[in-house]
Amino acid sequence: MTLAFADTDDDAPDDGRHPLFADAPRSVSFNKLRKRLLRQVRQAMDDFSMLKGQKRWLVGVSGGKDSYGLLALLMDLQWRGLLPVELIACNLDQGQPNFPKHILPEYLSSIGIKHRIEYRDTYSIVKEKVPAGATYCSLCSRLRRGNLYRIAREEGCDALVLGHHREDILETFFMNFFHGGRLAAMPPKLLNDEGDLMVLRPLAYAAEEDLAKFAAAMQFPIIPCDLCGSQDGLQRNAMKAMLADIETRMPGRKDAMLRALGHTNPSHLLDPKLFDFSSLETVRHE
Repeated sequence: MTLAFADTDDDAPDDGRHPLFADAPRSVSFNKLRKRLLRQVRQAMDDFSMLKGQKRWLVGVSGGKDSYGLLALLMDLQWRGLLPVELIACNLDQGQPNFPKHILPEYLSSIGIKHRIEYRDTYSIVKEKVPAGATYCSLCSRLRRGNLYRIAREEGCDALVLGHHREDILETFFMNFFHGGRLAAMPPKLLNDEGDLMVLRPLAYAAEEDLAKFAAAMQFPIIPCDLCGSQDGLQRNAMKAMLADIETRMPGRKDAMLRALGHTNPSHLLDPKLFDFSSLETVRHE
């Protein structure tokens, strides 16, 4: 895993723009940002063999900055002939009160992407099942993922593509580290339990700050989450704050942490299932 990215990209010359970028800034800074994100997506796809045998991807679009950015970058790569898969955008309307149902269908139609809007009232289920004061994220995520798997199968897709980025991966790692007592993060590529779908995260190397800048410049019609987004004190928020503080005091630590996740040494950890400590023996020198 290499996380050193230059500000030029000879493999993807700026010889035109996808129509999606017609109203995007023409500034040098935006062009560098777009190319950096494209390069990071391509590197993640290459490092984790995301294109191995994949023909059709279902791209989850929540209405947040990350999934909008993911879709735009994938469409750009596809337009440049660098992503030989069919893309289908999908939004799962989970029945949150005051959810603006018109925004995503109108936006997805305007950019010319094949899409499916699915309504499933998981909001009521989460509100009913989760005790007052507890966080909704875990159950909400499981219900959403199950529906997306079903939709991917119905659409003949072989992969579900999600917009999780560098910070999501690091936050998950530290949540498991501090609260779960295990070393585990959010894998860039995962085979589901049934073995019939891949879950892909092409934004694994992308910084949340870059995605926020990209979304603002592209003027994506952001839809806030009124379910989990309204709750304070989430463990993930604590991890996010901790990582932000570390990065402020020691710039570059987030990339260093991400590199560490790709360079493990089982013999220097404490898991006998990963390394056979019992086989270690000294050698006597006569």
